[in-house]
Amino acid sequence: MAAPQDVHVRICNQEIVKFDLEVKALIQDIRDCSGPLSALTELNTKVKEKFQQLRHRIQDLEQLAKEQDKESEKQLLLQEVENHKKQMLRKTTKESLAQTSSSITESLMGISRMMAQQVQQSEEAMQSLVTSSRTILDANEEFKSMSGTIQLGRKLITKYNRRELTDKLLIFLALALFLATVLYILKKRLFPFL
Repeated sequence: MAAPQDVHVRICNQEIVKFDLEVKALIQDIRDCSGPLSALTELNTKVKEKFQQLRHRIQDLEQLAKEQDKESEKQLLLQEVENHKKQMLRKTTKESLAQTSSSITESLMGISRMMAQQVQQSEEAMQSLVTSSRTILDANEEFKSMSGTIQLGRKLITKYNRRELTDKLLIFLALALFLATVLYILKKRLFPFL
């Protein structure tokens, strides 16, 4: 049967490996994160929590190493603790995390600014379309009004042309009657014998 300390050492090592893998996965998620800023902040918080848990587990392993009865096991575990500490430092320091977070935040802010500009341009384009649409509708209404006026004018011109033709015909008939009357009178006065 294994000693209780050995079980604790194994559990501690398993948890260190688990937290280490979780930190790596979260760091990859941060690299792949394209927004929003709240998601990035949440991932950063989770990384800090997992780092804290990893640090505690390494400290627990160090404490277990110091409690070992055999000097060889004690040295072996202390060497393992040192390796874990070095790996933890090598993976990422607070500065590199802050730098990564900062550059991602800057990128997100740049994207946010570009999106705001796009929204502004879209709003301006939409306003321009609304204005153009209103102008077209006004022109259409004016065209309809002018079309009605033109049709009325056309009817009046057609009516005027008919009346003019009728007037010319009446004038011609009146002139013909007048000339016929004048000829008749002249004939009766000048040639009464005819």
